[in-house]
Amino acid sequence: MNWLLVGASNVAHEWIVPAIRAIGDEVISIVSGHLERAQDFAHRHDISNFSTDLNQALSHEEIDAVYISSTNSLHFEQAIAALKAKKHVMCEKPMALSITDAKEMIFQAEVNQVVLGVNYHLRNSAVIKKMRELIVSDAIGDVLTIRFCHAVSLPEKLQSWRINTPAEGGVVLDITVHDIDTLRFLLDDEPISVSAMAQTGLISPNNIPETVMGTIAFAKGTLVSFYDSFTVQYFQTSIDVIGTKGTLLARNTLTQHAVGELQLNNIHGTQTIDIKNENLYVSSLQKFKNATQNRGQPAATAYDGLRSLEVSLAIQQAIINKTNVLAVTGE
Repeated sequence: MNWLLVGASNVAHEWIVPAIRAIGDEVISIVSGHLERAQDFAHRHDISNFSTDLNQALSHEEIDAVYISSTNSLHFEQAIAALKAKKHVMCEKPMALSITDAKEMIFQAEVNQVVLGVNYHLRNSAVIKKMRELIVSDAIGDVLTIRFCHAVSLPEKLQSWRINTPAEGGVVLDITVHDIDTLRFLLDDEPISVSAMAQTGLISPNNIPETVMGTIAFAKGTLVSFYDSFTVQYFQTSIDVIGTKGTLLARNTLTQHAVGELQLNNIHGTQTIDIKNENLYVSSLQKFKNATQNRGQPAATAYDGLRSLEVSLAIQQAIINKTNVLAVTGE
């Protein structure tokens, strides 16, 4: 397939262009709000066309698919334009900033008979996929609780709108939204209520949440505590899953890199699980490509994107209200 990139982003530069080419596709055009950024990106990646005009770029018939990695507030408008142009769309998270907009994106994909996926790359982590497999196989019994720690030190080059623009959502719509999707994938279950509190003031000049801690209750009874941050140095991300028959301990796996370790503890003792790590983005783009050829679904569907957004917005509301919020059921 031939791809159009929307947004000259860091993730597109480091991960998406190489992943697209790794599956045998090509990037033939880049659109950015700044012509200089588009031109520089095109030159660095040997892309033939660059522009600031999305509609003009979408008018080219040779474009099969669009990858959107602009700022969060632009996702909806840009995705709608691409979907109406009958292009398949892979959108960065969050897919939109409102439930209404996310549902309209899903509607337009259906009407125009194209594939809409959301790039929740952690679903493609070999460690996380193995954890899901072990949970399904009853290796640790029923899952009672999970401790989810997704705290990082946000590099200065990535801060900008993430900490300066309140509408973009801060840590919740950048990191917590990933947690929710990963937890739904691990548990094959839906959140039903959330609670949360936030900290700010270390790097954000506008009181945007930089750190959030809270709980999520799932329909089948699992209770999750989560800790997400932009401001933590010298920390290793982790997922601890506690079941009735054992535990799963994952370390250094909430990352873009093909890394991570997994330990299983149960009646048979402590076992380090052998993991064959693989590029998360190559897996994500290959599944998306397969979906455009009627061979399965994207790793994270548009519905998955909607559910993660719904729960993230509930968490934002819980921070404001300082109380529990019932998450939307997705019905």
